[in-house]
Amino acid sequence: MAVREPKDLLTMLADRGEEAIQRLSDAPGADRLLGAAQALRDRMDEMQKRLRGIDALEKRVAELEKRVDALSAPSTRPATTRKRTSGSKPRARKAASGGNA
Repeated sequence: MAVREPKDLLTMLADRGEEAIQRLSDAPGADRLLGAAQALRDRMDEMQKRLRGIDALEKRVAELEKRVDALSAPSTRPATTRKRTSGSKPRARKAASGGNA
């Protein structure tokens, strides 16, 4: 007589799962169900890839917000302005030549 080795719980569940999948594949309409499950898996993978990219975008936005805050903050040093008496640049004067002295 052959001695049967006792199966643990996980082995029994795996065997039952294989049997259930085998029965499902024989059921009518199973191909549509499996196709929908495959499409769902593909869409979830794509969504996960996009969500991983959001972390990098959030980091960039936070960095840009800091830069904007630094640029928009009022400066603590006094503003230096030059005062001009006229609105145009000063012109160089030509020396008079010609003999009317």
